[in-house]
Amino acid sequence: MNWKGVMPAITTSFNKDLSVDHGFLAEHCRWLLDHGCTGIVTLGSLGEGSSLSFQEKQEIVRTSVRAVNGRGPVVASISALTTSEAVAMAKAATDLGCDGLMVLPPYVYLGDWREMKTHVAAVFEASPLSCMLYNNPVAYGTDFLPEHIKELAAEHENFEAVKESSTDARRVSAIRALLDRRLEISVGVDDAVLEAIGVGATGWIAGLANALPHESAELFNCGVEGEGEKAFELYRWFLPLLRMDTVPKFVQLIKLVQAEVGMGNTRVRPPRLELAGEELEQTRKIIRDALRTRPQSTSAYALPNRK
Repeated sequence: MNWKGVMPAITTSFNKDLSVDHGFLAEHCRWLLDHGCTGIVTLGSLGEGSSLSFQEKQEIVRTSVRAVNGRGPVVASISALTTSEAVAMAKAATDLGCDGLMVLPPYVYLGDWREMKTHVAAVFEASPLSCMLYNNPVAYGTDFLPEHIKELAAEHENFEAVKESSTDARRVSAIRALLDRRLEISVGVDDAVLEAIGVGATGWIAGLANALPHESAELFNCGVEGEGEKAFELYRWFLPLLRMDTVPKFVQLIKLVQAEVGMGNTRVRPPRLELAGEELEQTRKIIRDALRTRPQSTSAYALPNRK
């Protein structure tokens, strides 16, 4: 399993009745790969995984695997309230043809290290697939420290990568110091991507790539290849949008950017609501100001919005 490069945590597009729009989902997956992304991560926080039923999750994985058709890895995020449901989803994703799993701590319950280790270990052991541990203490309240990650790596051969979203780039270097190249490390915070690459990250589980895959891939590749001046100029342009990935309404914001570039719609499932009023207008202004100075033509990298 290749965990390197830009792998968008894809949004889940909904029809007007808020059912999953599988036609657009397949088109979106193919479009992302066409424009520089190396794989697809489904069912994550940005994909509104917590608002999807178990059956819907399976159907999304099935559509994504068929759409990608071997062009890159398809990864299923594994998140649930209970360990038993997480294990069941890991087994289902394996059977449906996923290439890897991104394993989250359980929703809601903030357990201690012994409990969290038992939970993620059960998911690792439920599938032979390559697994990525998702560490996001800001969102989930559970912090997998570098020492915890080392312990898990010693006990599970199929634990091969970490999505580090603590917002502290020093965590990447700390994991590298303990484990060298035993694990691939991806940055999971859009506005820390260059910082993380600088201390050893080799992948980016990206949010704004849903709308701007070409620019995301170019930014990442420039960072990895040491083209510092070019990378920073692109980063400077991109930052107002990348920061939208780091706030509570990141799903609504990123879907709005998709709509503005003509690749998606703004529908979300409650309890989320679409942006409205002054908040919507201010956000549109930020997006449109950025797109007016976009390094590449919008029309070159987006499809007409048919939603």
